[in-house]
Parts: sequence; C-alpha cells; structure tokens
Amino acid sequence: MSKKDEGAKKPAAEAAPDQRWKLQVFYLCFYGFMTQIRPGESFITPYLLGPDKNFTEVEVTNVITPVLTYSYTAVLVPIFLLTDYLRYKPVLVLQSLSHISIWLLLILGTSVLAMQFMEFFYGVTMAARIAYSSYIFSLVAPSRYQRMASYSRSSVLMGVFASSVLGQLCVTVGDVPFLTLNYVSLGFMSFGLILTLFLERPKRSLFFNRAEVDCNGAAPTELDKMATGGGEGTWHWRDAVLCRMLREVGMVAKQPQLRLWSIWWIFNSAGYYLILYYVQILWNEIYPARDNRRVYNGGVDAASTLLGAVAAFAAGYLKIRWTLWSELVIGAVTAFQAGLLLLMNTTSNIWLCYAAYVLFRGSYQFLVPIAIFRIAASLSKELCALVFGVNTFFATVLKTIITVIVADKRGLGLSVHPQFYVYFGYFALLAVAYLLAAVGVGIQHSRHKQPAELAFAKELRQPAADVLATEKSPEAGTTQA
Repeated sequence: MSKKDEGAKKPAAEAAPDQRWKLQVFYLCFYGFMTQIRPGESFITPYLLGPDKNFTEVEVTNVITPVLTYSYTAVLVPIFLLTDYLRYKPVLVLQSLSHISIWLLLILGTSVLAMQFMEFFYGVTMAARIAYSSYIFSLVAPSRYQRMASYSRSSVLMGVFASSVLGQLCVTVGDVPFLTLNYVSLGFMSFGLILTLFLERPKRSLFFNRAEVDCNGAAPTELDKMATGGGEGTWHWRDAVLCRMLREVGMVAKQPQLRLWSIWWIFNSAGYYLILYYVQILWNEIYPARDNRRVYNGGVDAASTLLGAVAAFAAGYLKIRWTLWSELVIGAVTAFQAGLLLLMNTTSNIWLCYAAYVLFRGSYQFLVPIAIFRIAASLSKELCALVFGVNTFFATVLKTIITVIVADKRGLGLSVHPQFYVYFGYFALLAVAYLLAAVGVGIQHSRHKQPAELAFAKELRQPAADVLATEKSPEAGTTQA
C-alpha cells in the first residue's frame, strides 16, 4: 500500500476518536459550568442569620462555620487518593451527592447540628474539586494539557459568575426569598448529579492506574518509568510510585523558586480562604440589612470573580525576571492585601468594604497563575500535580490550626471584627517577611551585579524554549528519570 493511500485512510480511522475526546471535553466543561450554578450560595450567611433560620452570629461564627475547615482537612488526603484510585467519576458522583445534601440541610435543617453537617458536606465538595480539575487530563494527550486546563478553569469561572449574577438579580429585581434560592440551587445540583452519571470513567489515572495506559507509541512519562523501574526482587511499600514521588518532591523542594512560591501558596492561600469563609458575617455586621433586596453579596461575588479572571489573564503577560523580583512582587501584593483587610474591618461603609474585598480576591488571583508557572517550570506534569497537592494539604492544616485558635469556641472564640484584626496581622507579618527576603535578594544581587547582568543579557538573546531549558537544567536534574 502506498503512503498516499495510507494518508487517505488515516483521517477516516482517526476522525471518530478525535471527535470523541472533543465531545468528552465539551461535556466535562458543560458539567463544570452547570455544577457552579448555585444562586443561593452567596446568601447563605444572611439566610442563616435571618428569620428563616434565626441562628445567632456567635453560633454561625464560632460553632457552625469552623466545621467547614475541619471537614476539609479530614477528607482532603483520602479524597485525593480515592480520586486517582477510583478514576475520578465515583468521586464526582460523591461531590454531587454532597452538594445535594448541603441544600437539603439548608432547606430542612433547623438545628446547629444540622448546619454543622451542612458544613461537613461543604468540606467534602471542596476536597472533591480535585476530581474535576484532574479528570480532563485523562482525556487528552500531554501536548493539550495547557489548553484543556484553561478550558476547564474558564468554564468554572463562568459558572460562578453566572450563578452570582443570577442570585443577585433574583434577590434585588425579583424580590425572591433566600429559601426559594436554595430550592433553585437544589434543582441545579440534582441536574448536576444526572450529568455526572453520564460521564465516562477513564481507564487511566495519575498514580494508581498506570498499567492500563496505552501510550500509542509515545515516550513513557516519568511515572511510567518509576512504575516499571523497580527492578527484580521483593516489592516493598517504599517502592510504590506515590512514595517514590514524595521522596522526589523532597529533593526538588531545594529549588529556591519552587520553595518560595510553595511557601506563598501555603501561607497566603490559608489566609485567603479564611477571609472567604467569614467575610459574609463581616458584611452582615457592618450592614445588617432588613430588606433582602439590599443584600448585594451575589453582585460582589460576581465582580470579584470577574476581576479575578481578568487579573489571572493579565498575569500571563507580565514579563519580569522572576528569580530577582519574585520576593518583592509577593511582598508588595501581600502588603496591599493587608491594607485591604484593615480597611474592610475598620470602615462602616458597606460599599467600601465590598470594593476592598473585590480587590483582595483579584490580587490573590493575580498571583495564582504566576505561582503555577514558577512551580511547574522545572517539574514534570506528575510531580507538579503532587507538589500542588502537598501545598494544598499544608495550607489546609495551617488553616485548621488558625481556626481552632481564633474562631472555634473551644479556642479564643473571637467575633468577626477581632478575627479580621488577626487576619490583618497575619498578612502584615507575611508581607514584612517577603519584603525582608526581597531586600536580602537585592543585596545578594548587588554583590554579584556584573555576572548577573551578563547572564540576564544572554537570557534575553535566547529563544523562549532555550530560556525554559536553561531554567530547568541546573535545578531540575533530580527530576530526570
């Protein structure tokens, strides 16, 4: 058979599989969008504090809300492992069932214990997000990872934005009660469960299901080599792929940029999510609206989501020498966040508080893609996923420790305003540490100014691919199989 004939037959043979993965990706993105349509989510706190449930602020702040952090910490590692071992779909079904449980408890529950169970299921849904974010990579080749990640992330952001706008329009324009919004959210979550049932269960996953991978002639990944490189002899648990990769993470953690941005991820994301958990209580304290139509939580969530998406997009076009300026950028942004927290906590103007919150979220989202790039620059895809998982785990542990000490009634049990003073101090301390580190880097750079300038000039003359290779080679030698 001639090469011409082979080329003529190739499209017919590959058209169906090619269209199949495209349909799967589209369906998964549609699923990601629809499962974010929860118009009642922005109004949970005023719903709990209002006449529908009539819980006290102390109960919501110091008894109910802390359970979210505890449950997330408790289930994060098991769900991370089960996601990969069970190949994604069962965990996505669990997430949908947990979402339904949340809204059923919000609608039917009347006790503090019921609301604590609601927060527990909320923690399960948050931990199960890893299943959606990693599922899409099982559908495509590694060359398409970056594009698919942007598709899945964009679909989620659009869903959050649409949900927030829908909730705000229903409350402000339609004068829809919060209870009705919860019924609407329950309906969308039930529809999300139906969508989950039609997801295809992948045959492969990142850590535990490597033997079934059909590489189709492609070069084996680092995990494939690890999985088959154990040699002969008795198997030991230390030879498991996940254990070997954890040891590998410990070795690559010596890289300065990876260590810096991982520290930022752990400490700043812990504080960031604590702000997200308690900010609605702060808003209610500053402006205890008696008319639901004057509660603008949904609009604020929509604006912060939109600004976060724009900031994340803009960060991709920021071209500076990160090995020199990372500490200064992180320190400046963290100091800005600390100032915003102080403003949020001291102002009596709810609109000023709203604006500060929007800027706070936008500044965090601005640094997220930079952190992802700086961490991933010298790692394989598999190690990158594990590093992010380890960072998230430590951030969750830190968040739990702070919650036990500051918010829980068994600790200090602070009300919302003193809590936000603590969070302001936390971010201010981080900013001082980052800026001092930036000064240290600047002093070190000035001592070796001439060699550094020569290296930078050489770097600017290199093509982009060569620059990346240059960045990888000195520090990533331990990641090579």
